[in-house]
Amino acid sequence: MTLLENPLEIALIHHPVYGKDGSIIKTSITSFDLHDIARTAKTYGVKRYWVVNPVPSQLWLARTIIEHWTSGVGAAYNPTRKEAIEIITLSSSLAEVCLTIESEVGIAPRLIGTSAKPHAKGLSYEQLKEEWRESKVPHVLLFGTGWGLAEEVLAQTNGRLIPLGEPEYNHLSVRAAVAIVLDRLCGR
Repeated sequence: MTLLENPLEIALIHHPVYGKDGSIIKTSITSFDLHDIARTAKTYGVKRYWVVNPVPSQLWLARTIIEHWTSGVGAAYNPTRKEAIEIITLSSSLAEVCLTIESEVGIAPRLIGTSAKPHAKGLSYEQLKEEWRESKVPHVLLFGTGWGLAEEVLAQTNGRLIPLGEPEYNHLSVRAAVAIVLDRLCGR
């Protein structure tokens, strides 16, 4: 099965995620995450990049940035940026993401979590790549902001990728993590 036959989707989760002290927090949407992750996702053939944040003012901010690059002055200034930004879809919850995908394709998506913390049943990139390419079920990779996805999100997943990097120091920016994960799954 090729990438286009079973497109991959990604979701950047802003709540519930961990804060530095281990508490559950909401993080802010950043312009860098919108631009850089969209460009990486588009480069690797990702169907849709979900930005999930329950705060209406944060979604308004993201919508304003998206509109600038897709229908405003930015669209004419940088057509390739426009093309990347067009794959962003805003959502207030992961449940809404799942319902939208299920209503479009008739089956609930398989959610795959990412974390810098090891998990006893972590999926290797090879395992996920093989399973995804042989499956007709939509797959959504979940990435967390802040200090990572809260356990309540990870508990909803159908699997978790093994962490990137070394266990002694594993603190990549989410933009870097998305790029590395997509390259391992979709790269040549």
